[in-house]
Amino acid sequence: MSTQTLAVQVDGVTKAFNSGAETHIALDDINFSMNAGEFVALVGKSGSGKTTLLRLLSGLDSPNQGTVRVPKIRTVVFQEPRLVQSMKVWQNVALGLPKGDGSKSDALNALGEVGLSALVNKWPATLSGGEAQRVALARALVRRPQLLLLDEPFGALDALTRLQMQDLITQLCDKYRPATLLVTHDVDEAIVLADRVVVLNNGKLDIQVEVTSDRPRQIGGPKFVELRSTLLQALGVSTGL
Repeated sequence: MSTQTLAVQVDGVTKAFNSGAETHIALDDINFSMNAGEFVALVGKSGSGKTTLLRLLSGLDSPNQGTVRVPKIRTVVFQEPRLVQSMKVWQNVALGLPKGDGSKSDALNALGEVGLSALVNKWPATLSGGEAQRVALARALVRRPQLLLLDEPFGALDALTRLQMQDLITQLCDKYRPATLLVTHDVDEAIVLADRVVVLNNGKLDIQVEVTSDRPRQIGGPKFVELRSTLLQALGVSTGL
């Protein structure tokens, strides 16, 4: 990794939240880095600190101690699309772009890349869940981010739409090569999508494993099963192997 260009550098980061007289340490002296163009999946149980780390990287929160270095251009796709209901689809995608003659054209091109050219003038309320999430993805990618943050973006989708979105994310990340961090509970999803899977347990980084299988990947096979077992054991889940 030392020969690669670093996109993210987290050094000695601790994040704590106070609730009354109690203090909850969400992240405990975390050291973490990502290369430019690398796809990292962050897995862990609920409350392990995954979303807290993503919020620090996005600039939505700041650490109590330590340093976070990230690229200037970074975008986030959340589990909920968070579209502005009073704006048409293309206008939602154009949010955050410099106003000018090219903003609508850029938005339309981005919507074409996610397969929504026919819906550019629709209102968000008329979209399916999968369509709305595609709009959110187009809105994130239209700015050509150096860091793309994905916070459980497929969690509310049905199984078929989830698979379609996974394929789309793979294609677009391969094309534009942002450093990408996916927060997910789904170990299988992490293995299918990521170059590296990082396990977070109780606010501490546990293990990190490289995923070297060629893309496109399928669930199954000896290497997949072995890697899945390693990750599940780190999460405290018995695999019966």
